Amino acid sequence: MYAKKDNNKKRRGDAHSPRANGGYSRGGQKKTSPRGPREEKEKNEEFQNGAVPGRNAVRELLKSGKAIDKIFVRRGDREGSITVLVAEAISRKIPVIEAEKEKLDALCGYEQHQGIVALASEKEYCDIDDILAIAEERGEKPLIIIADGVSDPHNLGAIIRCAEGAGAHGVIIPKRRAAGATPAVAKASAGALEHMAVAKCANISDTIRKLKDRGLWIFAAEADGTDYTKTDLDIPAAIIVGSEEYGISEIVKKNSDFIVSIPMLGKVNSLNVSTAAAVLLYEAVRQRTSKI
Repeated sequence: MYAKKDNNKKRRGDAHSPRANGGYSRGGQKKTSPRGPREEKEKNEEFQNGAVPGRNAVRELLKSGKAIDKIFVRRGDREGSITVLVAEAISRKIPVIEAEKEKLDALCGYEQHQGIVALASEKEYCDIDDILAIAEERGEKPLIIIADGVSDPHNLGAIIRCAEGAGAHGVIIPKRRAAGATPAVAKASAGALEHMAVAKCANISDTIRKLKDRGLWIFAAEADGTDYTKTDLDIPAAIIVGSEEYGISEIVKKNSDFIVSIPMLGKVNSLNVSTAAAVLLYEAVRQRTSKI
């Protein structure tokens, strides 16, 4: 992932596995976790931060109009008041995900959840036009990072922190199968989330097409691409980094203008996704500032 290395690699899925990348937190695991008691407690606290369990609590959260990242419902539990809550969520285009009871237990730290848990967002999301408006106001060429399925809140928080530090104009994340702007992400970003425009999109490929229509060039960070130091990033650009496990999806790669890679000179064949994002963002900074 993000790296170009001339060796006999395992299949793509293995190269991006949690084991290959140092082991990413997946969440929702109970009792089977290899972590120690302290690490397991920290993991549960992370999920409690931003989790709203229970039918009444979720109903009030929906009434408040606050941003909700997604709602988890116990698998097979679509009756009574939950049906009404799910219908309301769907009407507001909030992702509703069915999960086993164990997942819901872990999400809310084993509090009573009555079969439903909402994950509240740390901040309001913006849209693509808002991000591009920020670049225009600054008189700068747009620089955007797209996180294609980054699921670990620590990684997403680190990406947002890197993007803010590099002066990027925004971060785009998908609505489903990815971490959102939750309190756990805010904590991992070390406060950068407060200063970064974050947009959510239903479809990354559609978003890419919109960005192209607005004059941006799309750079996908994957193996077997052009060396990133030989890539011109001093243009309106959106840099895509992929999920911890699978990297960038094939359809997203196909819709990108360029594939860029970070040379790997050691024995491992990929970098952590947030590290790769930092390398590419600061190469864009170097190119843009060296011409001032």
